[in-house]
Amino acid sequence: MQYSDSILKTPSSFIRNILKVTDAYDVISFAGGLPNPISFPIDELKQSVNDAIDANGAKVFQYSTTQGYLPLRQYIADKYNNKQSNLNYTADDVLITTGSQQALELISKVLLNKGDGVVIEEPGYLGAIQAFTLREPSFYGVTLETEGLNVEQFKDSLKQPNVKMVYTVPNFQNPTGLTYTKERREEVFEAVKDQDVIFIEDDPYGELRFTGEHLPYIAAGKMTNSVVLGSFSKTVTPGMRLGYILTKNHELLNHVETAKQATDLHTNIFGQYILHQYLTMNKYDKHVEKIIALYKTQADAMLAAMEKYFPPYVKYTKPEGGMFVWVTLPEGVNALDKFSEAMEKKVAFVPGNPFYTDRESVNTLRLNYTNATPEIIEEGIKRLAEIL
Repeated sequence: MQYSDSILKTPSSFIRNILKVTDAYDVISFAGGLPNPISFPIDELKQSVNDAIDANGAKVFQYSTTQGYLPLRQYIADKYNNKQSNLNYTADDVLITTGSQQALELISKVLLNKGDGVVIEEPGYLGAIQAFTLREPSFYGVTLETEGLNVEQFKDSLKQPNVKMVYTVPNFQNPTGLTYTKERREEVFEAVKDQDVIFIEDDPYGELRFTGEHLPYIAAGKMTNSVVLGSFSKTVTPGMRLGYILTKNHELLNHVETAKQATDLHTNIFGQYILHQYLTMNKYDKHVEKIIALYKTQADAMLAAMEKYFPPYVKYTKPEGGMFVWVTLPEGVNALDKFSEAMEKKVAFVPGNPFYTDRESVNTLRLNYTNATPEIIEEGIKRLAEIL
């Protein structure tokens, strides 16, 4: 069988493969980016299923429009307008996707030909790297510093041949947990505002801030070519796979809609009705506040344990929200080797390798703190410290 060049060049998800190994009952896993299941509003969602069916009847089981359920799209637009005053989104600016992962795949399908340029954070979100790799682009990695993208490198990357889009995760970035400062956001915008590129701000974690102040988007509300990606996976349930694209660029959105028609016709409409019912009949903000309090407790437990047990030459980020801590080992240490040692201690993490587009041996790793109790977190960090 002869397979396409693009699929043969696209690696399978490193994390999905790791989860097969780390799912044993006796392994303390910091590997997945999993929301804590105790945060899922199970009883409220049960009620929303019945209420959605009672209110809408057979429509919840029928084919629907590609762009998504109109009341849900309007809810999303209103949510963002209330968050930031200059956005002015309408329902027509929203397209519902099967998770934000599909949004990445659809946008890259619409924009990229083989060899086209993609500017991406380094390290960057591996789900985006995987989705974009299917289009066989040229990646231009820009170092992600504590404050955000390295601006001089970013300016240089925009001069590379045929750059079509810039991909960022400005809030509690995956994998580093870092958040762009207000000043760095302004510098990045000044560098990109006159460029003919799509500027993507992927923001699945933005609502999960447990310290500091919420910051404005880099380009949303200021550039027609701005795209914001969002999801309900981190605040309601990941199993519904409900994400969305927000943009004022309707030419782009129309092409994405065509690509989605060819992919799946439309996102699960039953899930959209249920989610909208849940959002309108429950106190969503109060629910998110509970998640934030939970994740702050877990993040504090991990950082305290790292302070207590890690040797001083191991460096790590201190996130203001989200789900991840990024660890940097001494130069010359291969995190992939340490993964094998850690598994002997029954503790798991994600080595940094898959978060780069052009490196094979790196001294970084990602830890997730949202899917374990503080007691288990401390034990896991203690085990990890023994091999560091």
